[in-house]
Amino acid sequence: MNDRTNTPTFVTPQGRQIAYHLTEGTGPTVVFLGGFKSDMGGTKAVCLENWARDQGRAFLRFDYSGHGESSGEFTDGAIGDWFEDACAALTLIDGPLVLVGSSMGGWIALQVARAMPERIAGMVTIAAAPDFTEDSMWGDFSDAQKAELMAGQVALPSEYGEPYIITRRLIEEGRKRLVLRTPLSLPFPVRFLQGTADADVDMTVALRLLDHAQGPDMRLTLVNGADHRFSDDTCLKLIGDAVSEVLKAGDDD
Repeated sequence: MNDRTNTPTFVTPQGRQIAYHLTEGTGPTVVFLGGFKSDMGGTKAVCLENWARDQGRAFLRFDYSGHGESSGEFTDGAIGDWFEDACAALTLIDGPLVLVGSSMGGWIALQVARAMPERIAGMVTIAAAPDFTEDSMWGDFSDAQKAELMAGQVALPSEYGEPYIITRRLIEEGRKRLVLRTPLSLPFPVRFLQGTADADVDMTVALRLLDHAQGPDMRLTLVNGADHRFSDDTCLKLIGDAVSEVLKAGDDD
């Protein structure tokens, strides 16, 4: 865990200490939900914060427990814990929200929208990875990996650094959080962004999500050649443009 000396924190109802940065401004507040084992200091989160500040827009970014500057160990966490962290973070904000979910954060954004649709004014997802613990992990494991996992945990290689340690709890708890097996209503403007060269989340996931979800204003943008990071200048501009479009669509309603 990093030094939290200059970073504000709050404690969730479950007792986890969450680090965050909240920028004051006009609503709806834009909230960035990061990805699996990423943190709020990443390129997309900081760039979007700068975008919001330039717009005079309220903005929140935070670290899930076991990530970045927040308390806890990554291997102790699961999707439900990080969903609870997100819900607790949203209590820092009054009024409507525009959720921007990256990878796993897209899955958590969909869970938040299901839990509190009345608060959501719009959503943008970036390489959303709904149900990935079941479909992209468990579904792709060999019999040997499944046996190793059921004994406790399994290590998966990562191009981003050290191997990911996947725990049995992560997989089993994730089954309680699936969003693509039951109706998913998104009754607000939604923009899905997906790169065609994403090696971590195939673009068929974005197509499945678009087909499965129900909403009056949903659009999918496929970006040719963009990878999972979705962090070059073109992609970062697309994120800001998508948030602007969602905000404008909400204002026009």
